[in-house]
Formats: sequence, C-alpha cells, structure tokens
Amino acid sequence: MTLRAETRHRARTAQLLYAWEVQDRPPVARTANALLARHPGCRGAIERAEALATDVADDIEVLDQEIAGAADNWRLDRIGTMERTILRLGLFELRRGDTPPKVVISEAVKLARWFAAGGAPAFINGVLDAVARRMGRL
Repeated sequence: MTLRAETRHRARTAQLLYAWEVQDRPPVARTANALLARHPGCRGAIERAEALATDVADDIEVLDQEIAGAADNWRLDRIGTMERTILRLGLFELRRGDTPPKVVISEAVKLARWFAAGGAPAFINGVLDAVARRMGRL
C-alpha cells in the first residue's frame, strides 16, 4: 500500500509530537535532532515534520483548551498521550483551514488506528467532528 505524502507527513509529525510530549516538552528542534540522529536518511521528512510540530507546540495551550471543551466527560490529562497528540494535530489543521475538515478528520482517525488504543479512532472522530461543527466548518 502506498501512502500519500501528506499522510506520511502527518504520521511523522504525530510521532515527533509524541516524542516531544513524553520527553517533557524540550525544544521541538532538540527532539527532531534526536530523531534525525536515529534516521539520517529522513532529513527532509523530519525537517518538514519539525516545522508543523513547532507550530502545534506554539499553540498548545489554546489547542488543549478547545480539546478539553469538546471532549465531553474527559479531562485532558485522562486522554492518552498519543490520542492527545493526534487531537492537537487535527485541531491545528482544522484551525489553519488549508485542508478540508473531512480530510483532516479522516487522516486523524487513520493515525489513531495506527498509533493509538482500540477505542481511539471513534473518540478522535467524535471530538474533531464536534470542534469542526462548532467552528462552522462542517
């Protein structure tokens, strides 16, 4: 199966943001450099993921507030790290508005299937759908 470049980019960005989060949020560049040291052949992909991850990290407080408001009956700290990461990335893309909301949500669900727990795809779909509706994007 061949993945679209955008899907690979989102997956790499999610992995970078996850590593950044579990390392107690050092500068994103430090986390990216550590990944680059392990995967030197992926320089372009990691640099591209670093740019998006930096944008997400810069908006993390706003993103987390919006996620907490949309995740009914879930405190943000009770949401798994990878699930939070995927939600942050998806919400950032919804807010940026460059990608159709249905694509953003579909890609986030795909990431959840690959990287998160069993119930995560439905949870992520529900949260991002609610946020997109609140934004008037769906």
